[in-house]
Amino acid sequence: MWWWWAPKRIQKLVPCDSLIYILDFLRCCHPRTKGVLFQQVVGSLPKSWDAPASRSSHAPTLTTGLPESIIAAACARSGQRVLHVDSRNYYGGNWASFSFSGLLSWIKENQQKTDLSDECEEWRKLILEDEEAIPLSSKDKTIQHVEDFCFGDQDSAEGVEEAGALPKLPVFGAPAAQGVSPGPEKASPAAEGIPLGSEESPAAEGSPPGLEKENPAVESPGEEPQSPEAEQPPSCEGDGAGAAPGTAAGDPAPQPAQAEAAPSENAAQEPKKISYSQIVREGRRFNIDLVSKLLYSRGLLIELLIKSNVSRYAEFKNATRVLAFREGKVEQVPCSRADVFNSRQLTMVEKRMLMKFLTFCLDYEQHPEEYQAYESSTFAQFLQTRKLTPSLQHFILHSIAMVSETESSTLEGLQATKKFLQCLGRYGNTPFLFPLYGQGEIPQCFCRLCAVFGGIYCLRHAVRCLVLDRASGRCKAIVDHFGQRISANYFIVEDSYLSESTCTNVCYRQISRAVLITDQSVLNTDSEQQVSVLTVPPLEPGRAAVCAIELCSSTMTCMKDTYLVHLTCPSTKTAREDLEPVVQKLFNLNTEKETENEELEKPRVLWAVYFNMRDSSGVEKSSYAGLPSNVYVCSGPDSALGNDCAVKQAETIFREMFPTEEFCPPPPNPEDIIYDEDEIEPEESGLNNSPETKPETSAEESSSEGGAAVTREE
Repeated sequence: MWWWWAPKRIQKLVPCDSLIYILDFLRCCHPRTKGVLFQQVVGSLPKSWDAPASRSSHAPTLTTGLPESIIAAACARSGQRVLHVDSRNYYGGNWASFSFSGLLSWIKENQQKTDLSDECEEWRKLILEDEEAIPLSSKDKTIQHVEDFCFGDQDSAEGVEEAGALPKLPVFGAPAAQGVSPGPEKASPAAEGIPLGSEESPAAEGSPPGLEKENPAVESPGEEPQSPEAEQPPSCEGDGAGAAPGTAAGDPAPQPAQAEAAPSENAAQEPKKISYSQIVREGRRFNIDLVSKLLYSRGLLIELLIKSNVSRYAEFKNATRVLAFREGKVEQVPCSRADVFNSRQLTMVEKRMLMKFLTFCLDYEQHPEEYQAYESSTFAQFLQTRKLTPSLQHFILHSIAMVSETESSTLEGLQATKKFLQCLGRYGNTPFLFPLYGQGEIPQCFCRLCAVFGGIYCLRHAVRCLVLDRASGRCKAIVDHFGQRISANYFIVEDSYLSESTCTNVCYRQISRAVLITDQSVLNTDSEQQVSVLTVPPLEPGRAAVCAIELCSSTMTCMKDTYLVHLTCPSTKTAREDLEPVVQKLFNLNTEKETENEELEKPRVLWAVYFNMRDSSGVEKSSYAGLPSNVYVCSGPDSALGNDCAVKQAETIFREMFPTEEFCPPPPNPEDIIYDEDEIEPEESGLNNSPETKPETSAEESSSEGGAAVTREE
């Protein structure tokens, strides 16, 4: 029974000074422990945190966003003691993924205007005479202008319960909780009787790190170095989690006809009518990201996932097509060499033009005479000089380079085009990968690595202030909402934690976001299971291009017969004002009136939410007033399609703190770990009713009941 031996095995693997990680792990593994052990975990931090002077430098990290999670994993992997706290009750911060009910709770929380002026400041009494306090913000102000709309059949959803939802256990000292849990927790496979890796993610948003998925997908980038065949894993178009159970990297790739489970006959049928109550009932099938991004197959994040072996914690699906919006229609863009020559949209002359230009872009540095005269021009102007047809210019500018028509220089456009082309063919016909169960899985993967190497995690744990030593000018401690002082050498803080007085001189940008639930794809084909990337050019001068990512149900982000569409662009106004014109161009927003045939052909929006998110990327540390040198600030998500900014920032901060340490080195081989059987056996014999049968069955049960995740964690 892995329930008994897993914690002891982790204690042997993890140099943890308290039971916090063990209790947090149990809460994740067993559904009946939800809310009980976690209350014990977040009650207070271990008093041993400040005790051992012989241990390496402490590094408290505030919030569990992607850059902070990468830094925490890198610090723990290099032997530092890491405390990772977050005032929220879920992992990921603004990088998180939510179930539908969790997103509704998040919307309600951000629509409420909370007055925190009368908040108790008892923590000020803990500041000594030779110290100074820098107050931290108690309210997350990074999200604004949240508006949600229901366009589907608005039948009453009152009394409709989420399928598979577990009853929430009462909080200590409070009446029993009712309604939907505010956290973005996914369905537990053990609770629903679904084998791990089949339909529900074993990694729940809001669950602690330390639980690994059982069956790695064929498309996992961590398998890439193993064999040449793994360099181009197939794109699985079925409803599964990226690969059939038991498929290995060396097995023959499934044929497209077998992988695609959506016949053309179904594509021709009318979309099913989805009511709002159905969406609520199947809410745990949704994993809705706050930030919409894709992973370039040769980008910094993929390389980091492979190098650190964190990719074993996640599964990925290849984006199947790149789309373009031109002359009011959505078209598929030929990306690879095979796509170009098989395309019916391009004439033979256009195919030759396109291949010649793309070949030039791959090694444009070797031919400076071709572009030096246009370095001061925009990339759009440069394309006009290459004798390309208007359709080819549109495809290259908006769907391949994906750069601004008016602001991007020639060099920026050539660099973006080369990056796109270099990523082709590694895992499929497009350069992009998408993590199954949403982008929120990626921060949790790095949190798991940190926890495996001794990191301590506490959610719902607010920090009131930073404590500065007046003599040295360095930060020496933090004070949490329990009045505990936690000393450390380095402090990593997410930008949203800083108060307005600290950010007086900071000029922030904003990102406009929209999330839509629709009943069909923007471009119907024989296969319903498509992951599409679409760039919509500015509809009027002064506006930015809008990036749309459409996800199907096989990505485990939405229920069957629906699609999840993410829209993102830099803000010029509110999110609704920026994005609603694009939504009206691509989708049908009518609830009952169906008068025009053109509207009938468009996908129908069933539900939508708009919001603005702060973009703090690119802000220099010197812009923050009064921050000491050992406090490092991480930014939130940016508006770019990839994750390079977060990875670069995490590596830069880590190297400033520990210049001699390797950044996220590979973990040791599990076969090299030596277990002290003399110490393990007495502990197991005291807890097991039949110790003579346990050793023979532990390996098999660990594989079937989730124990494989434990044995794989070094």
